[in-house]
Amino acid sequence: MSHVIDLNAYLQRIGYDGPLAADLATLRAITTAHVAAIPFENLNPLLGLPVSLEPVDIERKLVHERRGGYCFEQNGLLLDVLRTMGYDVSGLIARVLWMKPEDAMVAQTHMLLRVELAGESWLVDVGFGSMALSGALRLQPDIVQATGNEPFRLLHDHGEWRMQAQVRDEWRTLYRFDLQPRPAVDYVVANHYTSTYPASHFLHGLIMARTLADRRLGLRDREFVVHDTGGESVRRVLAGVDEIKQVIRDEFGIQLPAHPGLDRRLAELPAAE
Repeated sequence: MSHVIDLNAYLQRIGYDGPLAADLATLRAITTAHVAAIPFENLNPLLGLPVSLEPVDIERKLVHERRGGYCFEQNGLLLDVLRTMGYDVSGLIARVLWMKPEDAMVAQTHMLLRVELAGESWLVDVGFGSMALSGALRLQPDIVQATGNEPFRLLHDHGEWRMQAQVRDEWRTLYRFDLQPRPAVDYVVANHYTSTYPASHFLHGLIMARTLADRRLGLRDREFVVHDTGGESVRRVLAGVDEIKQVIRDEFGIQLPAHPGLDRRLAELPAAE
């Protein structure tokens, strides 16, 4: 029997009590509330724990246990939510280029979603960590589109699309992708790579992000940063395990897992250079 998501529990988790019509306004509101409430985090890979993509496990972790997750969990959860609400939605897969050259040859390790509404196509992506999309983008190239945070745009060339964000007056590519809908098994394979491959950065450092209406929060190992939208960034190096755990709880709203190796793993995190 297939899993049926507890929509009311999800809506309570993201703090949304607005309309539930399968329209653009609701899509934007749901995605904006999602990235504000459910942070990006990699505690499971960091602790050597499996990352399950079974819908029941994703719902338990992100909704009921008040944890976060990375793209396959975040967008996997949103995919089930939107389908339950009546949206026509499919999953896509991308090659991440953030902080890499435009022509970098990288694996397909990122999930995003395509939504069809009234004859138009839209993209949503609540799982891209420090640059998660608050809202939805019309699938149309070469136009600047406002979001709750930075402006975004899409570029298109010979069947390949690129997602870009304007950061400090510079357009920077997040990832490239095509519009081929992907079956769940493609995400299972990519998730196995990102959560277990020895060179995956998710295994070697703490990564957290949360996107609020007026700022983005980030935690990379011991460095906590607040990026004000359109303003300056404030950085702080956390002193030790207790302060790291406090920031995780208070700033990211995460209920820490009861894992015997958590404190040791946090103590091993390097200070920012």
